[in-house]
Amino acid sequence: MADLITVEDPDDPRLRDYTGLTDVELRRKREPAEGLFIAEGEKVIRRAKDAGYEMRSMLLSAKWVDVMRDVIDELPAPVYAVSPELAEKVTGYHVHRGALASMQRKPLPTAAELLRTTRRVVVMESVNDHTNIGAIFRSAAALGMDAVLLSPDCADPLYRRSVKVSMGAVFSVPYARLDTWPKGLDSVREAGFTLLALTPDEKARSLDEAAPHRMDRVALMLGAEGDGLSTQALVAADEWVRIPMSHGVDSLNVGAAAAVAFYAVTAGRPQA
Repeated sequence: MADLITVEDPDDPRLRDYTGLTDVELRRKREPAEGLFIAEGEKVIRRAKDAGYEMRSMLLSAKWVDVMRDVIDELPAPVYAVSPELAEKVTGYHVHRGALASMQRKPLPTAAELLRTTRRVVVMESVNDHTNIGAIFRSAAALGMDAVLLSPDCADPLYRRSVKVSMGAVFSVPYARLDTWPKGLDSVREAGFTLLALTPDEKARSLDEAAPHRMDRVALMLGAEGDGLSTQALVAADEWVRIPMSHGVDSLNVGAAAAVAFYAVTAGRPQA
């Protein structure tokens, strides 16, 4: 059973995992280096626990202690009970969901390990917006994509905002980082995948014409918001595909485009 510890000092060193959560640059460097990530909200905390992530501690406002009692009773990690005002001083923002947990990261699989057992893979290039990362993972989970591969400069899927937007889907879709870019795409092709670059370019074939759901193994490549895929990534692709647009709209937000494309890639496949 976890210890329930009341803390009244925002500088208490036991709360260090939760300090400065709004400092994106600090947290982006610190969390991977220290092997932790932050889960926010009851549902996300439960999903992280159910996915096998070890809990380091929880930070709860008083009204959430009873709600999380079954988790508290089951785990050995310390639970810090604090006032909403103290939580805001520690984290840097109003923790309106009232429940935070510091979780231990797991070692990432290699890209080669993921490619051996998958057929429908998302490949992201330079996607650095945490909201978009979370939205893409949520759609990938919902629409039956098997795994995600990230270019070396993509944002961290376990950053608090990504986890929150994905509603914990980052825990259910395995992911790995490619060591090099775009050279790392060679290993994807060598594993038997057709590399499809999603682009609004008029030279691309529509997803209906390309019919990716009929292909044996597909790696769908997505670029960052605004810039899209780089020239190097487009050159490395086997084929360019696009979502047909109407009413003068030239493109969609990458999160929305991903959901449409994932459906085209997985249509007709049995869902788990």
